[in-house]
Amino acid sequence: MSKEKIELGLAGEKKAVEFLKDNGYEILDKNFRTSLGEIDIVAKDKDCICFVEVKTRSSDQKGSPEEAITRHKQHKLSQMALLYLKHKNLLKKSARFDIVTVIQNLPEKDKINVIKNAFLLDSHYLY
Repeated sequence: MSKEKIELGLAGEKKAVEFLKDNGYEILDKNFRTSLGEIDIVAKDKDCICFVEVKTRSSDQKGSPEEAITRHKQHKLSQMALLYLKHKNLLKKSARFDIVTVIQNLPEKDKINVIKNAFLLDSHYLY
C-alpha cells in the first residue's frame, strides 16, 4: 500500500473518531488487532457495542467508500467482532456493524457519513 493511501486512511480514521464522539458514541478501542486483522474502531452507542469499519476516499468518482466492504470483508469483521466480544467478556451485549465513510479533499469540506447496522453478523457465527 502506498504511503499516500496509508496517510489518507489514518486521517480518515481520526476524522471518523471525532465524528462519532460528536454524535454521542463512546470510543472503546481503536485499531484493535486480532490474528485475523484489525478492527478500525470499537465504540458504544447507548448500550450497543459498535464495530466500525472506516472507509476513506479522496473522491467518490470510483464508487462510494462503502462498496469496498465486500462479503469477504464482512465475514472477517464478523470473526474479529466475536473475538473482541469474547476477549472483553461482552458476549451478552448487543452489537452491530457500522460503517463510517469519509470523502476528503472536496472543494468545501470533508463529507462524513455513518451507516448504522450496515450488515448483519455472518450467519456462520450465530448461536
